[in-house]
Amino acid sequence: MPTQQQEHQKGAVRSFWERTPCGSWDASAPEGTREYFDQIERRRYELEPFIHRFARFGETRGQRVLEIGVGLGTDHVQFARAGADLTGVDLTDRGVELVGRRLGLEGLVSDLRVADAERLPFDDASFDVVYSWGVLHHTPDTARAVREAIRVLRPGGRLCVMVYSRHAWVSYGLWARHGPLSKRPFRSISDVLHHHMESLGTKGYTKRELRRMFTGVDDLRIDKVCTPYDVEYAGGVARLTERWLGFFAVVQGRRAAG
Repeated sequence: MPTQQQEHQKGAVRSFWERTPCGSWDASAPEGTREYFDQIERRRYELEPFIHRFARFGETRGQRVLEIGVGLGTDHVQFARAGADLTGVDLTDRGVELVGRRLGLEGLVSDLRVADAERLPFDDASFDVVYSWGVLHHTPDTARAVREAIRVLRPGGRLCVMVYSRHAWVSYGLWARHGPLSKRPFRSISDVLHHHMESLGTKGYTKRELRRMFTGVDDLRIDKVCTPYDVEYAGGVARLTERWLGFFAVVQGRRAAG
């Protein structure tokens, strides 16, 4: 059972993303309009064009796809356009409402639900693909959310999950700002991420921790990706050190059979 502290943290996470849906800061058009969603989509893929390489939207026609944490639906709508049999969950009412509006503008369909990543409301082995980009590091019990993602995936089904890296230029930059430069040199990187990276409780992981967390996944691959946010802190060095110090850790694999 979740602890009282975890429930408090989850409430803080929900409140943060209800106030500030992911990517909303990139739009100047009125919320919920076609122009609003177009601005968010354009900016997301300008900053993170590598998403397409990992998500493989075009391969999902006819497949049962679950996205955990739909945000404002920028990736979600790519699956819908590709013809996936689509389901999406989000912790926030606002996210689900806005993504539903976005799909409606294009005549697209998804089974959208407000749900907790740690307690997914689906049967075992329900989906061919489970996808989550930049979400599971926010929930208090990330390991439980990972187990849920694997549980609802059919044997042999494809998993793609991005979480933040603890050892990355972004993490080091935040630590320098909120540690030594704030006269708190003994703060840990984990503590800085917890309090200063987006919603309360955000975590970053090492590859070793992720390998332990994603047991039950065959052909496990973890790729660290250099982001524009790393480049802001380290310049061109960030791209040269991507495999070690990229901020995004993309975990891919297939649910083990049996």
